[in-house]
Amino acid sequence: MEDIRLLGRILGDVIREQEGRAAFELIERVRQLSVAYRLKKDASAGRVLDRLLKNLSADQTVSVIRAFSYFSHLANIAEDRHHVRRRTHHEAEGHLQEGSLAYCFERLARADHRGADIAALLERAYISPVLTAHPTEVQRTSILDAERAVASLITQRDELRSERDRAENEQLIRARVTQLWQTRMLRTAKLRVSDEIENALSYYHATFLRQIPRMYREIEQALPGHTVPPFFRMGHWIGGDRDGNPNVTAETLRLALSRQSETALRHYLTEVHTLGAELSMSAMLAPVTAEMQALAERSPDKNPHREDEPYRRALIGVYARLAATLHELTGTEALRHAVAPQNPYAHAEEFAADLAVIERSLRSHHAEALVAPRLAPLQRAVQVFGFHLATVDLRQSSDQHELVVAELLRVARIEPDYAQLDEMQRRTLLLRLLDEARGLRVRGADYSALTQGELAIFETAAEMRQRFGAHAIRHYIISHTETVSDLLEVLLLQKEAGLLQGTLTEDARAALIVVPLFETIADLRNAVTIMREFYATPGITELVARGGAEQDVMLGYSDSNKDGGFFTSNWELYRAEIALVEMFDALEDEHGIRLRLFHGRGGTVGRGGGPSYQAILAQPPGTVKGQIRLTEQGEVIASKYAHPEIGRRNLETLVAATLEASLLHPTKAAPKAFLDAAEALSQASMAAYRHLVYDTEGFTDYFFAATPIREIAELNIGSRPASRRATRAIEDLRAIPWSFSWGQCRVALPGWCGFGSAVESFLGEGSGRSARLELLQRMHKQWPFFRTLLSNLDMVLAKSDVRIAQRYVELVEDKRLGKRIFTAIRTEWDKTHEALGLITGEGDRLQSNPALARSIEHRFPYLDPLNHLQVELMRRYRRRSKSEVVDSANDRVQRGIHLSINGIAAGLRNTG
Repeated sequence: MEDIRLLGRILGDVIREQEGRAAFELIERVRQLSVAYRLKKDASAGRVLDRLLKNLSADQTVSVIRAFSYFSHLANIAEDRHHVRRRTHHEAEGHLQEGSLAYCFERLARADHRGADIAALLERAYISPVLTAHPTEVQRTSILDAERAVASLITQRDELRSERDRAENEQLIRARVTQLWQTRMLRTAKLRVSDEIENALSYYHATFLRQIPRMYREIEQALPGHTVPPFFRMGHWIGGDRDGNPNVTAETLRLALSRQSETALRHYLTEVHTLGAELSMSAMLAPVTAEMQALAERSPDKNPHREDEPYRRALIGVYARLAATLHELTGTEALRHAVAPQNPYAHAEEFAADLAVIERSLRSHHAEALVAPRLAPLQRAVQVFGFHLATVDLRQSSDQHELVVAELLRVARIEPDYAQLDEMQRRTLLLRLLDEARGLRVRGADYSALTQGELAIFETAAEMRQRFGAHAIRHYIISHTETVSDLLEVLLLQKEAGLLQGTLTEDARAALIVVPLFETIADLRNAVTIMREFYATPGITELVARGGAEQDVMLGYSDSNKDGGFFTSNWELYRAEIALVEMFDALEDEHGIRLRLFHGRGGTVGRGGGPSYQAILAQPPGTVKGQIRLTEQGEVIASKYAHPEIGRRNLETLVAATLEASLLHPTKAAPKAFLDAAEALSQASMAAYRHLVYDTEGFTDYFFAATPIREIAELNIGSRPASRRATRAIEDLRAIPWSFSWGQCRVALPGWCGFGSAVESFLGEGSGRSARLELLQRMHKQWPFFRTLLSNLDMVLAKSDVRIAQRYVELVEDKRLGKRIFTAIRTEWDKTHEALGLITGEGDRLQSNPALARSIEHRFPYLDPLNHLQVELMRRYRRRSKSEVVDSANDRVQRGIHLSINGIAAGLRNTG
């Protein structure tokens, strides 16, 4: 609380200085009334606040929104610092924290897992968080950079003892808060893919490049005598995810990989330069190995002042080669040049080999202490990041592949109407083509822009792998995978670009793993059937085995939720995972092919969000086995990885959870009674959800009127459109703005809808009710899947607020419609609230998580005014838009709405 009070006081001082006393006093009056209404339950304060906010001018409204939005941002910084401080204190007291590596290794040791067991798992493990660009990240990089500076200064305060030092620190914080207040919070132009690439790379400078090697070091220290392989790697969708985004092209793919490579290489150049300054040893005082001497002799550095300093000479030569590599791979220049760039490295392993020479020499001549501070982290960084930094996934929708294949076949006069073929006819044709040596393209033919663009992606992928290494691009994800032919089409397109070589029935080898993405409820239910038929296809098992014996399968949390609701989405994902594991266990036994599940999780619970540690541990038995990929999206990336220490904690959590889920997870399935109950709940939940969302007349009109979906679509927060098609159908709306909109108006419907009715239906009436309730209570206590699901549900209900949500109903012009739909939503919300209490035995939300409960309680008074003002501004904006009035006042109102969206997103933290 001390940090929040400090930052709040500084923000107030800055507002008074920048905006004047009248503006400050207005903001303070709003704050006091909101606190009185929310925390002291003063109804009269609520009425006064309501009148005050409704009568603000547009400029006053923007000023209040900015103040409360920035307070939310600063509160996040203070809260994060408090979490780190508390965790450090607990660990110093010997109380290890859940999710930490130390706690994980202690648990493993208590379960009699030795270092050899853990090392053996890591030898075959693959853990990868995948950063994605989605329209939920509402902060600009300039804002993020300033907030990182504030966070760093708040961290430094813990070490300051003198009043003078603390006063100087406060002045520096004041400077950064002033910068924030005078920096435009919103983008004035639509975010481009190149902007999204730069946003992602900023987290490497802040966190990943240094914290991931540090995490590896902690693992190595826990496993003395064992070599830890590079099992943890970063992934990206940015620049390669084309599904519904026409702005992603071959050029953006090339740009993404070039900028990634530049980021990695510039980090290496900086570290090599600094290492050269540190390794100043003279050969007259500390002899070196013969291979180290040879490395120094190969250096172009002939400065006589360094003639007896072999490490410095060698590192100047290494720097020169890295500088040449930077120019060759990215076309850019290094900042420093002791000698001219020359003789670029052919690949990262060659650079790593030179560093290994230096390491061996230091260890052999009593200088081992100099390895750990900088050389070892640099070596690990090279091993993990290579010259590519992160693996870029390619993704496109299956219907686009179908169009391209159809055109190729039509122009080649092989099949005039591929789209009219049934599934078996398609498979037969595609298999025949995959077994032929020739390609499909006709020289000089005039192909459509779609076909040219899609083929250019595959060709660029082949070029980028050649340039940056095989790890640069490994996965091709197929959205809306519904048939085996969807997978075969991508193999055929790989063949066109030389990414698949050989013939299918003999020696074919594919460069890219073909990854099906199962998104809807129907897709999830068909997942194992499709994969079984795919591997029953002649030549496929051998093809995958030759390509590394890895099969990724991606599971979509967002669309399955929008399709079937919160509980059904989670249950169908659980069932699909169990079925896939059973199938791949047999494949692994016979052919060595391993399954790796890729979890397409979003920020909100409605999109698979929630604490990663609990989510991984709640996976079905046998589904992890050291192999997991999961998406990190939107503002969640900033909350997890913007600050180095918070970032490392979150990276640790992924590793700890994966190790525990793999080595400590129960191997037997949940009891049949639990599974049967979950199935019954799922059926009732989906029926209730779809009845409300898809079958209730006027629900779509209500959604577009009572949430800021229209205003979100206008925000410059993503390079991708909010909807797949130019319609108002919920089916066509992307799951991200769907969840984002409900979160903004504090309903959070995708995170709970249907569960209350499901429990009511399951319990029923009569003599069996108490037994059925007791069953649900046992499921909550004994089944990690059900317990985690209800924990996330608890958090969603705690962050939602039906009183605030009711204010948005005022925006629905048809008052009868608004009342009818909101009553239905409120009824289901009440049922869910009651059902959760019955099962958990907790009448209050977050009773078992008091820290989060306190955080939310203290945030609400600062969020409430933002919601009230958002409603008022939306009313004004829509009224003016309807009358076709367009002027500067309208622009100010729109700006205010967009600022409120930013502030609410920051305050709720996981809304995208």
